[in-house]
Amino acid sequence: MDLKSPISTVVPSLDGPVLLVLARSEEGLSGRQIHKLAGSGSVAGVRLVLQRLAATGLVHVDDLGNSLLYRLNRKHLVAPAVEFLADLRSTLISRLADEISGWRIPAVHASVYGAVARGDGDLDTDVELLLIRPDHLDAGDVLWEDQAGRLMQTVVDLTGNPAHVFELSRTELAGHLTTEDPILNDWAHPSLPLTGLPLTTLLAEAGHLAAAAIKEAAAIK
Repeated sequence: MDLKSPISTVVPSLDGPVLLVLARSEEGLSGRQIHKLAGSGSVAGVRLVLQRLAATGLVHVDDLGNSLLYRLNRKHLVAPAVEFLADLRSTLISRLADEISGWRIPAVHASVYGAVARGDGDLDTDVELLLIRPDHLDAGDVLWEDQAGRLMQTVVDLTGNPAHVFELSRTELAGHLTTEDPILNDWAHPSLPLTGLPLTTLLAEAGHLAAAAIKEAAAIK
């Protein structure tokens, strides 16, 4: 699935980006505005798409004299399908959250970061997930590994994209903070929470642990 424009999975032509823009706007937009927001095709091509969609009744056209404004006809029978396709990222997040929330071994934290969280990427981009397990759990726990493995397969089933899971314990998170690992920025900015404690809470806790470890090391010297 094209992570930047999921609607293109079903509507691969210029119609896809145009419909995506219209579905996300409640107000009328000019052809040039739609072209700019769609980031695809030419102004002339976008206008041809809008004319075709208007002919089907899916798009309303408001004639203001010196300009035409286009908006999605949300009463059209097809409009709910367009809105669903335009919001596939939210659907993906909801489905992943539902699966993780049902785990027999609950995750301390789970979130999506990277391209999905930023709203960019393409057909080959990984869906990146951060999983934090309880400290008392061994890294190779069979049930935990089975849960994580099934989650990765769910990502592939839902999107067709590969899944990349970065999995660690709360203590290991503190270790990353101590070394000021750059990946912390990837996990936090931006991030879409799935379940468990907020990442900001865990980072604050990890910061206290890291500070205590540094203080203890200094005292030993």
